[in-house]
Amino acid sequence: MTRSEFAPPEASGVDAAVDAPLQLDPSPFVDIFSALPRRIWATLLVVVVGILLAIVLGAFTKRVLVRLGVPEAIEGTAFERTAREFDTSTVEVLGTLVRFFILGVTFLAVLSVANIAVAGSFWGRAIEFLPQLFFAIVILIVGIVVGDKVQLIVGEWLTGIKIAQIGVFPRLAKFTVFYVAVLIALSQLGVATLALLVLLAAYLFAVVFLTAIALSDLLKSGAAGSYLLLNQPFTIGDEVRIGETRGIVQEVNLFVTHVENDGEEFIVPNSVVFEDGVVRIRE
Repeated sequence: MTRSEFAPPEASGVDAAVDAPLQLDPSPFVDIFSALPRRIWATLLVVVVGILLAIVLGAFTKRVLVRLGVPEAIEGTAFERTAREFDTSTVEVLGTLVRFFILGVTFLAVLSVANIAVAGSFWGRAIEFLPQLFFAIVILIVGIVVGDKVQLIVGEWLTGIKIAQIGVFPRLAKFTVFYVAVLIALSQLGVATLALLVLLAAYLFAVVFLTAIALSDLLKSGAAGSYLLLNQPFTIGDEVRIGETRGIVQEVNLFVTHVENDGEEFIVPNSVVFEDGVVRIRE
């Protein structure tokens, strides 16, 4: 018996196809890539990279602000309360602002890469103005939040002073911070610095002048209170009569004197105490 009689049968066509390695023909993809201009591929790449950067930097901004304790620091401010009403937060607003900034830069880059007609004259100016606009908006938001926080802090400091006019100081502090933030934001947009300084000086002069007029009685009470605290013509526990008010002195501070009589507490401005005089009652 010869060797050829023991030869195994030849593999069928199906078995040969299974044993053969799978080969992918890249020619269709090459044809598609070659058919589109390189400018289109560059534009698509810029879009993808811009979207990824917007997502990553927006999340990174929020995480950094949370790590710095910003949410706890601004808790209770008017801006944060307003943001919560819209189911968001100040940190989320800043993160979204960063994302929109990156997307805006991406849009301008797409115009430039795609060589759109308007991009030639628009690109140079826009790429300079967009960061300025971004920082101006951030400064405004920070100014509003800081102003709200300053209002809360000043209000807490002045809680013990029970004078109606004293309530103007927290709001004045808030609007002063906001006004300075507006000036800085305008300077970011290219407004003349000298004009901003003139506006700031005019604002400070108006604040001082109007405060002196509106709080003239408060200033008088403060001066009279300084005299009473230094000379102490009466002390806590003395029974006194100030004008038509009679009672036991409970407290004397820089601005007012507290007198109690039959369960009623009278808060007398120190200017009235100084002008009307005090009668100490000795029995």
